[in-house]
Amino acid sequence: MAAQLRVYRQRIRSAQTTKKITRAMELISASRIYKAQARVQASAPYTRAITRAVSAVATHSNVSHLLTTEPENVQRAAVVIFSSDRGLAGAFNSQVIREALELESLLISQGKEVVFYLVGRKAVGFFAFRKRSSIRDWVGITDSPAFDNALEIGEELVAAFSKDAAEGGVDEIHIVYNRFVSMLVQTPRVVRLLPLELVEGVDAVEDKSTLPLYEFEPDASTVLDALLPAYIHSRLYNALLESAAAKHAATQKAMKSASDNADKLITNYTRLANNARQSEITQQISEIVGGADALATK
Repeated sequence: MAAQLRVYRQRIRSAQTTKKITRAMELISASRIYKAQARVQASAPYTRAITRAVSAVATHSNVSHLLTTEPENVQRAAVVIFSSDRGLAGAFNSQVIREALELESLLISQGKEVVFYLVGRKAVGFFAFRKRSSIRDWVGITDSPAFDNALEIGEELVAAFSKDAAEGGVDEIHIVYNRFVSMLVQTPRVVRLLPLELVEGVDAVEDKSTLPLYEFEPDASTVLDALLPAYIHSRLYNALLESAAAKHAATQKAMKSASDNADKLITNYTRLANNARQSEITQQISEIVGGADALATK
């Protein structure tokens, strides 16, 4: 009975230590989430503005540009997965990787070869464990991404898109990342980055004859050359920020759940320890009474 009581007390101490760790990680994530969310909100107006500008130029000009022209035959597609460098975030990494693999199956069914670009150690580890190859990976930038990281990723992707598929290039580029919806909800999102999909512009106008006329200075092609790299980098930077905010929220939620589970374990083991202690006391009393009765009968 004493040995069982020692086991329960040891488990209580282990659960208390675990609770201290998970509670500390929950508070750290809570302090980081607001800063990450503020960075997402600060980047959103620029991303929307650059999207409108690119949409206006591409919609109201007849210029054929490499980054906006739909290829006749798509042979090779690239998928960029935005994961995290650290775990303990619930289903954060598994759901974005699962979404990317579903996208891969869809692209393969369309007759396209799929190559991967990985952001975050969790995606790199997933592919390494399954002995799957990737073109390029970036690690150590997901907790607090900088715009230079988006520039580096963007330059790599644009360089691959500028090459022919026969020379190792790609015809399409898709990004898969977790979008921050709320503190409790983070959903994976798939966006085709290139060729450019116009998400704003003429779709909101029913009467196409009433569209205003645009003039471009110096010319539409030069304006697109200047705007499209900025657009790509801003979209990648926004995806990095969204993924970072979603990761901190997922970590906070997971650590809150772990702390609650530790509380339940402590409560259950405390009850079991009390029962074991009461049983031990009852046994000791029974032994004392039994011994006294034996002495009295002699």
